[in-house]
Amino acid sequence: QVQLVEAGGGSVQAGGSLRLSCAASGYLVRYYCSAWFRQTPGKEREWVANIDADGTTEYAGSVKGRFTISQDRATNTLYLQMNSLKPEDSAMYYCASDPMRYCSSSFRYWGQGTQVAVSS
Repeated sequence: QVQLVEAGGGSVQAGGSLRLSCAASGYLVRYYCSAWFRQTPGKEREWVANIDADGTTEYAGSVKGRFTISQDRATNTLYLQMNSLKPEDSAMYYCASDPMRYCSSSFRYWGQGTQVAVSS
């Protein structure tokens, strides 16, 4: 059974950093596409970044240069390093995965989310 458990959210001032983690079980992250999404109340879920099984990464324009997605194959964990945080980055952050080597627009597995709040 696939399970994704996020952690690392919290409150931080603008300009600060947070690192989100997503512990995966039931599969190996090295073989699947993985991604981070975020959502604020009343808005649609927004794609943030993804990493293919071969390590290729992609980022939304709003976070490019500030966020870094990575995976630790030894611990089977996905990470999102968030630097230079802005108030508009405040959201519930979700990790997601799909049993495909290369990422597409659909993701089969989702975590429960971790809240990030950035104050100005």
